[in-house]
Amino acid sequence: MSDVRLNDVSVVFDGVAALEAVTLSVADGEFFTLVGPSGCGKTTTLRTVAGFEDPDSGTVAIGGEDVAGVPPEDRNIGVVFQNYALFPHMSVRENVAYGLRYRDPPGDISDDQRVTDLLELVDMAGMATATPRNSPAASNSASPSPARWRPARTCCCSTNRSRRLTPASGSDSVS
Repeated sequence: MSDVRLNDVSVVFDGVAALEAVTLSVADGEFFTLVGPSGCGKTTTLRTVAGFEDPDSGTVAIGGEDVAGVPPEDRNIGVVFQNYALFPHMSVRENVAYGLRYRDPPGDISDDQRVTDLLELVDMAGMATATPRNSPAASNSASPSPARWRPARTCCCSTNRSRRLTPASGSDSVS
């Protein structure tokens, strides 16, 4: 596992600050939870750490390394959002396979066969080549998710301390 640090991270959408100068750190092995009202920046914070959003300013470091420009699939992060996220540039099969990349399949089964078995298990074998971009059915919450099936390999943005983000300011307080 590795520590996660945000230093003065700001994210702006259409001129509105979703995060404003957020600074926090999650120690190696710490269980971390973001708590706050709707719209305060919890999901944007997690999406920024995971690499789904780029900060407009500030830095995100994982294991002491600035991860600016590192794509989500190379950040070694496991995050589960309220509505499961699919990698939009990957097919359903690739999304499922991504989560299995670092796991040994049971017995002598191949990675390809394991993905096929899992898709059949959830009645989605016919959607293996669909992508969230080209199929409304592949993008809904019933689709298999890499976040749902893949293990967190480096850290999970979740602490035995709760942080409450306040809307608009993005500042955090430990409770």
